[in-house]
Amino acid sequence: MTSATSDNESKASYTDPVYREALARFRELLSEARASGEPEPTAMTLATAAADGRISARIVLLKAVDERGFVFYTNYESAKAEQLTAHANAALCILWKMLHDVVQVRVEGAVEKIAAAESDTYFASRQRDSQIGAWASRQSQTLRNRTDLEARIAEFEQRFAGGDVPRPPHWGGYRLRPDMIELWFGQRARLHERLRYERVGGAWGKRLLQP
Repeated sequence: MTSATSDNESKASYTDPVYREALARFRELLSEARASGEPEPTAMTLATAAADGRISARIVLLKAVDERGFVFYTNYESAKAEQLTAHANAALCILWKMLHDVVQVRVEGAVEKIAAAESDTYFASRQRDSQIGAWASRQSQTLRNRTDLEARIAEFEQRFAGGDVPRPPHWGGYRLRPDMIELWFGQRARLHERLRYERVGGAWGKRLLQP
């Protein structure tokens, strides 16, 4: 299958009514989680795989979600970015402990960099100290001591003093384009309700899973 064919199938899936239902339910749950007092409702575990198959996981923040997928931001020279270059598929897991009897959302799919213009727009919305930090941090590299990092922060504060801070070329967003979304609702006796939406052969379907 050509990449153009794959892209066309992915775009067609955006309008699939089952997929749109999955996204609508996710958005409803996210809205409820924000209103519930959940400390960090957009926090999600991102799992990636290195070229040798070794798995890594860490917490990132969900910054956007639409029919194209789930967006997060990071340093393009970080360990996670290196793994996404080697293996452009990933999994997300979101846990809302204060929602109902605990709700978990699992998402899997291919990952791609978002357009530079999208990254520029989001970067411009960040607080200035976070913008400076994106320039100063050589994410995932060895840090000899904290003083070195503070010196780099001071360097970039001086460099951009009196003006806007542009987005570093090594920093931006990724979008996970889902082919699976599972909604997990906690139930008594661990007999949890699991509803899985998944794309198979270009079409989306849904089914219940055993707890």
